[in-house]
Amino acid sequence: MSAGRVPYDTCPVCGDAALADLPEADCTKHPAYHPALPPTIEWTECFACGHVFTAGYFNDEALALVFRTTLDHQRPGYDVEGQRLLWSQVVERITASLAGASGKWLDVGFGNGSLLFTAQEWGFEAIGLDLRDEAVAAMRGFGVAAEAARLQDVAGERFFRVISMADVLEHMPFPGEALSAAHRLLEDDGRLFVSSPNRETSVWKALDQMGANPYWGELEHCHNFSRKGMVRLLGAHGFEVQSYAVSARYRSGMDIIARKAF
Repeated sequence: MSAGRVPYDTCPVCGDAALADLPEADCTKHPAYHPALPPTIEWTECFACGHVFTAGYFNDEALALVFRTTLDHQRPGYDVEGQRLLWSQVVERITASLAGASGKWLDVGFGNGSLLFTAQEWGFEAIGLDLRDEAVAAMRGFGVAAEAARLQDVAGERFFRVISMADVLEHMPFPGEALSAAHRLLEDDGRLFVSSPNRETSVWKALDQMGANPYWGELEHCHNFSRKGMVRLLGAHGFEVQSYAVSARYRSGMDIIARKAF
């Protein structure tokens, strides 16, 4: 099978089949692009829920090509001082939400590892998941427990006090599957942290007007979430949003803390 995309027949968020085509975007300038991949990304909007997503998600052959490239900011240990300052804001908010720092913190798609390093500093037991074997080996070298696995493949329930998916849900073809797994794995009244680009912001609109919005050509993303859509998605999987904040890490980004509600 050649590298390509598996088409969505229905909306990957609400399951409705009434979809509208949006303009295509060039992705050949993306640093992880490989000539064997499609040169453009086709975008789709769901009539029922308004969610915006790619017309298809990468098959295994395409993902293997994308994962051949690891960008500098995805490597554990990248800019540890600067990243510590950025992530301290998030860990402080989550710790305040929990009224204390203790228990296990699972970070899904840990990237450069800085969120887990910072959570450790507060007193959490840090555990990471990532699909890049190189990143997993590097995290273990830093003394952090790490596995190359998807969240959906973690067995058991009620293990973790905090699960974070920082700029990860937009990469997942079916984000509801990961949220269901997070709900199963969190302790009662545990906390979920999610962040992603938010297409409802003035920054997003300004970037669109300038023809300079990088997210339409983001090779690894399947979704362009809105705040309203993310809140609705979390609620559908048993989470109650506690706080919203502007991300200090990415343009037009949002940070959400939610509690396991039922």
